[in-house]
Amino acid sequence: MVKILALNLRKVVNEYLVANPDSMFTARQIAEYIFSKYPQECEEKRKSSNAKVIVLDSDTALIQQFVAEIGSQRPRLQKANPSIKVTDSRPRLYYFSTKSDDDEITELEKSSSDIKDDSSNRLKEYELYPMLAVYLSSEYGIYTKRIDEKKSSNMQGYKGNHWLFPDVVAMENLSKEWHKEVSDTAKLNSDKLIRLWSFEVKTKLNRSNVREAYFQAVSNSSWANFGYLVASDIGDSTLKELRILYGLHGIGFIKLNIENPPESEILIPAKEKFDVDWNTANRLTKENKDFVDFVKNVRQFYQTGDIKISDWDKVDA
Repeated sequence: MVKILALNLRKVVNEYLVANPDSMFTARQIAEYIFSKYPQECEEKRKSSNAKVIVLDSDTALIQQFVAEIGSQRPRLQKANPSIKVTDSRPRLYYFSTKSDDDEITELEKSSSDIKDDSSNRLKEYELYPMLAVYLSSEYGIYTKRIDEKKSSNMQGYKGNHWLFPDVVAMENLSKEWHKEVSDTAKLNSDKLIRLWSFEVKTKLNRSNVREAYFQAVSNSSWANFGYLVASDIGDSTLKELRILYGLHGIGFIKLNIENPPESEILIPAKEKFDVDWNTANRLTKENKDFVDFVKNVRQFYQTGDIKISDWDKVDA
């Protein structure tokens, strides 16, 4: 019985995912399902273990063994059923979907606008912005501001501002732990006291939209010291493509943890540009009121050394 279960682990996983279409599960959640669904097989598998191979002397050890086996059989699982998909994020998420990569992105884009629509349980893109702000504030102490493209003047005509505006911008105070005399001296010497960040946010990245999203970030983050693409969900093989593009253009990638935003992480650090491209920043300022306010906040910091928290995005604890 143990050998039958071991040989058919892929079948068990496949059946479970197919029975729960479009629902995502970690390998541990699937392993816990197997443990509860097949108690007799699990007990026999435990009994058959020995010191020569592996000792499954507890429920925790047995479940962990299933987790490892599911991970190791991932390529075969997907080869046997191409509709089984696995995210690149950690922990990996396994799910069954008949939608193509294009269909997944199209569906998300329809439901991810800034228009609040409670008819879908999916997170909208605008719901990710505060989560990103929490992560950036808690991890790096930087101040963020949402840039609403709808507030643009569109003086350039139809699609004149295409890929011009990032979703979120931020200011990092490099002198926050400096003595006042040091920061004042650095300011007089025109040394850099801040770094400016730019973020393009997507609900999901997969092979269908990763290149377009990346070059959108390249376009609207060219003015900043750091440019990042951000996503809460990343499809199989997408991270590899992001690393290739990073080598050419230097835009980093942040995996947003929607369950616990402070535990989000930079998977690909952006390459720093020492100087801000103020000509490009000026174009954004002419077109968008939110970006005007952002530049005003930066100017105020340089003039006074103070940061008025109310001028930046609110960060909920």
